[in-house]
Amino acid sequence: MALKTRFTELVGVEHPIVQGGMQWVGRAELVAAVANAGGLGFITALTQPTPDDLRREIDRCRKLTDKPFGVNLTILPAITPPPYAEYRQAIIDSGVTVVETAGYKPQEHVDHFKAHGIKVIHKCTAVRHALSAERMGVDAISIDGFECAGHPGEDDIPGLILIPAAADKVKIPMIASGGFGDARGLVAALALGADGVNMGTRFMCTKESPIHQKVKEQIVANDERATNLIFRTMHNTARVAKNAVSDEVVAIERRGGATFEDVKDLVAGSRGKVVYEAGDPEHGIWSAGMVQGLIHDIPSCEELISRIVREAEDIIHGRLARFAPERRSVRA
Repeated sequence: MALKTRFTELVGVEHPIVQGGMQWVGRAELVAAVANAGGLGFITALTQPTPDDLRREIDRCRKLTDKPFGVNLTILPAITPPPYAEYRQAIIDSGVTVVETAGYKPQEHVDHFKAHGIKVIHKCTAVRHALSAERMGVDAISIDGFECAGHPGEDDIPGLILIPAAADKVKIPMIASGGFGDARGLVAALALGADGVNMGTRFMCTKESPIHQKVKEQIVANDERATNLIFRTMHNTARVAKNAVSDEVVAIERRGGATFEDVKDLVAGSRGKVVYEAGDPEHGIWSAGMVQGLIHDIPSCEELISRIVREAEDIIHGRLARFAPERRSVRA
């Protein structure tokens, strides 16, 4: 079965299931496995140290799949920002057809990608941001509910409200993000008005995910309560896995008056990278969503996507069909 939606038609994939950009995780082996299974995967541009490294990673992915895949480019304000324009050019030069943008004022990047015929999906955490991105000219929206890993915004609106609220106003295709990991979530997202789902934490916990096995096992062991919200007092909320380090950050913020300098060493990205590489879930901050409570195994991407699509069909034509009134022909 293939669930055809506006999104699958837009990007040319078989199933409305997306593996979005994830720092240190969105590498060629995972992206290609998602693509080969009929979904859409995204290489994370800034995981690569330089634009040339990104070019090589895109080439590596092409050797592993002949299916469509994309690149995520997240734009964040920084004292010394990465060379975004050079990363953008590397994406264009490599012939990538789909880009996921996220973050701060992407207009320049959207315009340049669109000028080269690249489809742009922009990740948002609020309806107003989605409408702004639509006016900007993006081709699709990825709307992130409060349940998501990473940055859920500051409005704290869960997907059950955010997705239909966005669907009521956004005219372009939209995928739902935050809290999705199985067929029930996919069917629910479609019912709420989305054209597919984006999964991050669920794809972290697959055989092809390039993170340590012990971290995958920790995700399976965790339940839906095993996250912390950090940077709340700094108005840059991030949902991360609950561990001793994130507990300490939360405690520092609760004391009041905390600045980034007070937690800088605890939240260093280099420590999070070690978590994934060495398999020590307590070493630093790492992203994980509430959907951990729905993750009970470590399948291949093919097994995961096939299962979701098969079970979605069973839900749609089985359980939900039982609630539909029997249709009767009416004679004039």
